[in-house]
Amino acid sequence: MRSLIITAALALTATASAQSLSAATSLFEQGKWQEAANAAAALNTSEGFALAAEATTAGSALVPDNQKKALFEKAQGYAKQAIAKDKNNAEAYFEMARAQGRLAQFSGILQSLGLAGEMKKNLDMAIKLDPKLPGAYVALGLWNANLVSKGFIAVQASGANKNQIIPNFEKAISLEPEVAVHRIEFANALILQNRKAEAATQLQKAVSIPAETFWEKRDLEAAKATLAKLK
Repeated sequence: MRSLIITAALALTATASAQSLSAATSLFEQGKWQEAANAAAALNTSEGFALAAEATTAGSALVPDNQKKALFEKAQGYAKQAIAKDKNNAEAYFEMARAQGRLAQFSGILQSLGLAGEMKKNLDMAIKLDPKLPGAYVALGLWNANLVSKGFIAVQASGANKNQIIPNFEKAISLEPEVAVHRIEFANALILQNRKAEAATQLQKAVSIPAETFWEKRDLEAAKATLAKLK
């Protein structure tokens, strides 16, 4: 009887945790990123900390530039906690990489190259743990595109490869063809390579995909604006 009671209690706890994570996800999708991050982190689970990292990184788009770096560092902290809770959580490594990639944009050359190296390791780990994680392939495509665009020294120091840009985006899109942000980021990478016609094609496909969440609607408006500049 005691074991049955314990089993039932654990099941109820797991259900409550899942519902709480769902509630935090709902807050995030509404654009309430701070509330979402706090609610997710309060769960004290790997999945919760990973969501807190995602929400915090996303929220950086809505604050002044002088506040962004602190948020990326905070997101890294959440991702570290997520990994500490579960070393097999692919999303946790992906969120760590995403925060590092954004932080690199606000760092000096040497630090940004160091962050690029760490980012690549975390993306490789994310894909190793979950070969069907679309966001990780998008991030790898952007990783290669951004470093290649910085020139020979960045390429030599990081091992970036221009031939790895398109295949990574194509992989992500094959996994989630109806997710607009994958195509939008593909377009951004193509623009870095001065392949504007191909970028426009990806953006045209992106703007045809319905936007439901707060973030998808922001992505849609950004895609329309970029497309208008390319015409």
